[in-house]
This record gives sequence, C-alpha cells and structure tokens, in this order.
Amino acid sequence: MSIAVASTWQRFVRFNLVGALGIGVQLGVLRFLLTSGRTPIVVATAAAVFTAIVHNFVWHLRWTWRDRPIRETGLFAAFMRFAVANGSVSLAGNVAIMAILAVGLGLPALVANIIAIGVCGVVNFWMGDLFVFAQTKVTQAAKVR
Repeated sequence: MSIAVASTWQRFVRFNLVGALGIGVQLGVLRFLLTSGRTPIVVATAAAVFTAIVHNFVWHLRWTWRDRPIRETGLFAAFMRFAVANGSVSLAGNVAIMAILAVGLGLPALVANIIAIGVCGVVNFWMGDLFVFAQTKVTQAAKVR
C-alpha cells in the first residue's frame, strides 16, 4: 500500500487542524481536572499540556507526516524531539513575542497572544518538518518516483 506524499500546504493545514484540536484537548483536560476539585492548578496545567503534546504528536505522526516514517532512532526519540522542539519554541516564543507586543508596543494581551501563537505555530511546523519528522533517504527516493 502506497501513501500519497502531502504537499507543504496540505501538511501545514493538517498541522494547524491538529493544533486546534490540541487546544481543545488541553482546555478540556484542564477543566476536567480543575472541576474535580482535587487537582492543584499547576498539576492540572502540566497534565493538560502533556496530554495535548501526546495528542498532537500522535496525530502528526499518523496524519500530518504519515508519509514520512520516523527515523531509525524510534518512536520514543521522535516523541522527545517533538516535545522538546515544540515546547521550547512555544514557551520561549510566546514569552518573547508577548514581551515585545504587549509590554513593549502596548497591544492588548489577547491580540498579542494570538499573534504569538501564529508565529510560534509557523516555527513549530518548520521544526516538525525538518527536525522531528525529517525526510529520510527512503522518503526522498519515494518522491522522485
């Protein structure tokens, strides 16, 4: 069975759809844990973010980059690359962009955060495409055919 190779734009749309679903997963888990009344907010937040990271990784692996088998390093190493790359970009990027736009330029926080999410999303897509789910010699050869 052959898997069709997605174009960069198709992959980018898929990436963003998965990300939007991931936001829903994160907020749903956070709400569930907080309304239970037993989970401290920091623990609930960490669990919600981790759940969203796992959710996004699985969907990216199975849908966004399904035509690219993970590197020989294996599934766990690919997940760690994803978690580190996306986590680092999202945390550092959101903080830096919010500091520039909201604090430095005086944009409303919500507007600045939407811009930050958009910028970080583009960088996260690039990291996923070139680092986490990088083309191997096998996937490059399949494109030539």
